[in-house]
Amino acid sequence: MAVCACKDAFSLFAPASAPAPTICAPLSFSLISPPSTLFPSLSSSAKILKKPILAISLAVPQKYVYPDPIPEFADKETQKFKAELLKKLSKDKDTFGNDCEKVVNICAEIFNDFLHKEYGGPGTLLVEPFTDMLVVLKEKKLPGAPVAARAALLWAQNYVDRDWENWTLQPDK
Repeated sequence: MAVCACKDAFSLFAPASAPAPTICAPLSFSLISPPSTLFPSLSSSAKILKKPILAISLAVPQKYVYPDPIPEFADKETQKFKAELLKKLSKDKDTFGNDCEKVVNICAEIFNDFLHKEYGGPGTLLVEPFTDMLVVLKEKKLPGAPVAARAALLWAQNYVDRDWENWTLQPDK
C-alpha cells in the first residue's frame, strides 16, 4: 500500500514544535506476519509477536546518472565504426556505386558527433543519430540511405555498449 507522507504522517514521528515538511513523498507500508505464522515450529516459543506488525518506509525514487561522454573513446569508436561500415557497404556496389565513401563519411561524422556529445555508456545509445543519417543522406540525394542507416544502427547495437564497457575496464585507457 502507499500513502502520502504529508503533515499528518509527519506529526506521528516528529515533535509538535517541528515544522511540517513542505513536500509530500510516497510512503509504502506492509504487514509483517509474526514468526509463529511464518515458522509454525516456533509457535509455542514465539509469544512476543502475536499480531502483525505495520512496517513503514519512505519510498525515495533514485535517479541513475549516466557518465559523461569520453572523447578518446568517441574518437577510437568512430574510427572503428567508419572502417567497419565502409567494409560492409563497399560490398554493395549496385546500391552505392562510387558514392560509398561519401555515404560512410557522412554517417561517421554524425556518429562521431553523437558519441562526443551524448553517449555516456550502456543505456544511452539513441536512435536519433541513425535517423539523422537517413535524413541527411536523402537530403544530399546520396544512394542507399536506408541501407546505410540500418547498417550503422546494427553495427552500433552490436558493438558500442560492449566497447564502452571494455574501454572503461582498461586500466591505462
